[in-house]
Amino acid sequence: MAALDQKSPNVLLQSLCCRITGKSEADVAHQFQYAVRVIGSNYAPTIERDEFLVSEKIKKELLKQRREADAALFSELHRKLQTQGVLKHRWSILYLLLSLCEDPRKPSSRVGSYGAVFAQALPRDAHSTPFYYARPQSLSLSYPERSVLAAHNASSMGTSGISSLGVYPVNGPGPSPQSLLTGPGAQPIADPSRGSRLAWALPVSGSPSGPSPPTSRPPAGPASAPPVRPLHRQRRDGDGSAEISEAALVRDILYVFQGIDGKFIKMCSPENCYKIDLKVPLCKSLRDTSSRLAELGWLHNKVRKYTDSRSLDRAFGLVGQSFCASLHQELKEYYRLLSVLHAQLQVEDDQGVNVGVDSTLTLRRLLVWTYDPKIRLKTLAALVDYCQGRKGGELASAVHAYGKTGDPHMRALVQHILGLVSHPILNFLYRWIYDGELEDTYHEFFVASDPTVKTDRLWHDKYSLRKSMIPSFITMDQARKVLLIGKSINFLHQVCHDRTPPGKILPASKSTDSPKDAAELFTDLEGAFQSKIDAAYFETSKYLLDVLNKNYQLLDHVQAMRRYLLLGQGDFIRHLMDLLKPELARAATTLYQHNLTGILETAVRATNAQFDSPEILKRLDVRLLEVSPGDTGWDVFSLDYHVDGPIATVFTRECMSHYLRVFNFLWRAKRMEYILTDIWKSQMCNAKLLKSMPELSGVLHQCHILASEMVHFIHQMQYYITFEVLECSWDELWNKVQQAQDLDHIIAAHDVFLDTIISRCLLDSNSRSLLNQLRAVFDQIIEFQNAQDTLYRSALEELQLRVQYEDSKRQREQEGEWGVTAEQEAAENKRVQEFKDTIPKMCSQLRLLTHFYQGIVQEFLRLLMTSSDESLQFLSFRLDFNEHYKARDPRLRPSLGATRGRRSSNI
Repeated sequence: MAALDQKSPNVLLQSLCCRITGKSEADVAHQFQYAVRVIGSNYAPTIERDEFLVSEKIKKELLKQRREADAALFSELHRKLQTQGVLKHRWSILYLLLSLCEDPRKPSSRVGSYGAVFAQALPRDAHSTPFYYARPQSLSLSYPERSVLAAHNASSMGTSGISSLGVYPVNGPGPSPQSLLTGPGAQPIADPSRGSRLAWALPVSGSPSGPSPPTSRPPAGPASAPPVRPLHRQRRDGDGSAEISEAALVRDILYVFQGIDGKFIKMCSPENCYKIDLKVPLCKSLRDTSSRLAELGWLHNKVRKYTDSRSLDRAFGLVGQSFCASLHQELKEYYRLLSVLHAQLQVEDDQGVNVGVDSTLTLRRLLVWTYDPKIRLKTLAALVDYCQGRKGGELASAVHAYGKTGDPHMRALVQHILGLVSHPILNFLYRWIYDGELEDTYHEFFVASDPTVKTDRLWHDKYSLRKSMIPSFITMDQARKVLLIGKSINFLHQVCHDRTPPGKILPASKSTDSPKDAAELFTDLEGAFQSKIDAAYFETSKYLLDVLNKNYQLLDHVQAMRRYLLLGQGDFIRHLMDLLKPELARAATTLYQHNLTGILETAVRATNAQFDSPEILKRLDVRLLEVSPGDTGWDVFSLDYHVDGPIATVFTRECMSHYLRVFNFLWRAKRMEYILTDIWKSQMCNAKLLKSMPELSGVLHQCHILASEMVHFIHQMQYYITFEVLECSWDELWNKVQQAQDLDHIIAAHDVFLDTIISRCLLDSNSRSLLNQLRAVFDQIIEFQNAQDTLYRSALEELQLRVQYEDSKRQREQEGEWGVTAEQEAAENKRVQEFKDTIPKMCSQLRLLTHFYQGIVQEFLRLLMTSSDESLQFLSFRLDFNEHYKARDPRLRPSLGATRGRRSSNI
C-alpha cells in the first residue's frame, strides 16, 4: 500500500510542488490546494493547442539563453518523438516543460489599479468590426495571486460555443477577466456541464470550502493601487435626487439580455432600441455603458423573433427548420451564459456582497464577458436579415455566401450553421442519385418533378433544374450531373422496365451523413463531393447506354434512319422507284396504302435491305401525306419509321417530323435525277429513229442542250446534298454517339445533326427563297419531261405514218400498180406539211421553257452567292463553273470592292 501511495496522483503532485518551490510539505499546503484546483478544473490553456507553436517557443527560449546546441538537440529529439506513436499528448508534455522553465522571480506585469486593468482588458472599441477576436496571452503560473484560469472557449461536438468567455487583452499582456474576480475565499461553482463553462470563471464569495487566501500580496506595480470606494451606495447630484446604483443597472441589464424590459431600461418601440429614460438620474458613463450592453438584448430579440415566427411554419421546409434549429442551438449556448450570470448575481445577493469588491458583477465586467457572445449574435442577426424570404437551396446559398470572411471564428460559426442547413439538401441529393427518389414536399431541392408528364416524355419534360434553388457551393455542371443521375435511374425503371436494384448499378456508398460530414463534404467540392457525383454519374450513364444499345438496339435504329429515311440504301431506293413509278404517276386520290406497302415489301426482299434485322424492317412503313387538288402519287408518298419505347426518347415527334421533311426533299431531288435519266434514255433511243426526219434536228438539238444543263444542275445538287451535307453531318453524329457519356449527349448530337441537315438542305426559315427557287427548277424539269415526251410522241407517230406510206407504196409497186395516186400523194404531202408547221411551235415552246429555266437558275445562283454559308457559295461556283450564266446576267458579276471585301473577311 505504501508503494501504491507513493505513486498516487496526490502524492506525486505534492512532491512536484515541494520540488518546484524548494519548501517542505507543510509550507506548500496553499500551493498544493491551488494545483489541485487547477488540475480539477475545466479550463483550457491560455495558449493555442499547437504542438509546433510550443516547440518553437521552447527553442526561442533556449536561443535567448545562448544555448544553440541545446536548441538543435531539442529539435532533433522532438523530431524523433513525432515519429514514435507511444505518446498521445505530446503537446501537453511540451507545454508542461515550457511552463517549468519559466523563471518564478520575474516581476509581475500586473497593473496597479482596477481602472488600468480594465483599460487593458477591454477592447479599444466594443462597437468596432464584429469579426474581431483577441488572442489569449500566456500568463505565468508562479504567483498564486495571478489567476491564469480563463473560460473554456473551445466548443464541444455539435455546439458552436457561444457561451465562451475567452476575452483577452488587446494591447499587450494583462490580466484575464478571471484575475479580476479572484478574491478572498473564492472558488468556482461546481457545474461540470459543457455549456456552463462560465461557472468555472466566476467565483462564489464566502464559500466555506474554498482555499484560504495568502496572507500577503506582492506589489502590483510601481505605485500601489488607490483604495476602491464602494459603488453600491447611492450618490446624489446637486439637487439632492438619488442616483441609480450600478447594482440595480446590472440586474436590469441581465433582464434586457433576455429581451425583458427592466425597471429602468425599456424597449423604445419608435426607435427600435433599449433606452434609459432621460429623467432617471444617472451619470453619463454608466448610461453609455448600459446602452452598449443593451444592444445584446436587441440582437437576441431579433434572432429570437425570426426563430419563433419560422419554427412553426411547415412551409419553410426542412432546410429552413434546420436553419432555425442551428439558431436555437446558438441561443441555447447564450442562455447558459445568462444562467451563470444570474446564479452569480443571486449568490452575491444572498451573501450581501458590496459592489466594488473583486468578486461582484459590474457593468465593465459584463462588457468584457459578453464581448464574444455579442459578436456572435451580431453575426446571427445579420445572417437572419440576409436570409429573409429565402428557403431551400437559396437559403443554403445565403448562409454560404455570408461565410466568406477572413475571420476564422466567424467562418467556423457560419460553417457550423451551414453544416446543419445543408444536411437536408445532402439527404435529398443522396436519395435522388442512389435511389432515384424525390421527396421534396416543400420544393426546396434544386431538382423539380412534374407529375403530370407522361412516361413517353419523362426524359425531356418530367424533371428539370430549379436554378434559384441550386446552392452556391454546387456548380452548374455538378447540378446537371445530379439531375442526370436520378433521371437515368427513373428512366431505367419506368421506361426501360429494367428492375436492376440501384445497389447493383452504383457502388455501395454512404446514404446519409451527419451535419458535420455534410459541412466537410461541401467544403471539399472539388474533392470528395466531386468524386461521389462523378462516380454515380459515370456508372449510371454507362449502365443506361448499355441497356439502350443491347436491349433496344439504339445504334441500329440510328443507322436505319440514315439508310431508309435519308436514302442511304441506294439499291433499295432505286428499285423502289422503279416499282412505284406506275402507281405514283396516278392521281393521289386513287392510291391505296396497302398496295404501296406490298410494293415496299417487294423492294425489301429484292435488295440488300432484306439482311437487316427484323426489328428494323417491321418498323419500316409507307405513309401518305395530306392530298391537295391536282397532286399525284409522287407528291404524297413518303416512307415512315415507327418508334416507341425508350428509342422514342431520342427520336421524338419533332425529330420524326424533321425526318419527314428531309425525306420529302431528298425524295423529290432523287425523282428529278430519275426523270433526267429517263429523258436521257429517250434521247439516246430516239436519236437514230428520227435521223430520217431532218426537220427535227434543230428541235432535238435544243432538247439535248437543255437536258444537259438540267443534268449538270441536278448532279451538282445531289453531290452537295449527299457528300457535303449528309455524309459530313453523319460522320460527326456517329463520332459523337460513340464518345457520348450519357443519353443527353446522344440526344444533343442527334438534334445538332438534324438541325444541320435542315439548314443546309434549305429547309429552314432563313433559306425559304432559295428553296422556292429550287422547287421552281424541279417544276421546270417536270415540264421539260412532258414537253419532250409530247415532241417524241408526235414525231414517232409521224415517223410511223411515213413508214406505213412508203411500205404501202412499195407493196403496190411490186404488184405492178402505180405506187400512189395523185390524190394519195397530195394527202401525204399535206399531212407532212402540217407536221412541219408544228415544229416552229415546238421550238418556241422549248425556247420559252429554256428561258424560264435559265432565269430561275440565275436567280438561284444570285441567292447562293449572297448567302452567308460558304458551302452554298462554293455550290454556286460549281453550278456555273464555266460562267455560262454569269455571262448572261450582269447581277452575277460581283464588283471589285465586293470581291476584296469577301477576301478580307475570309482572311
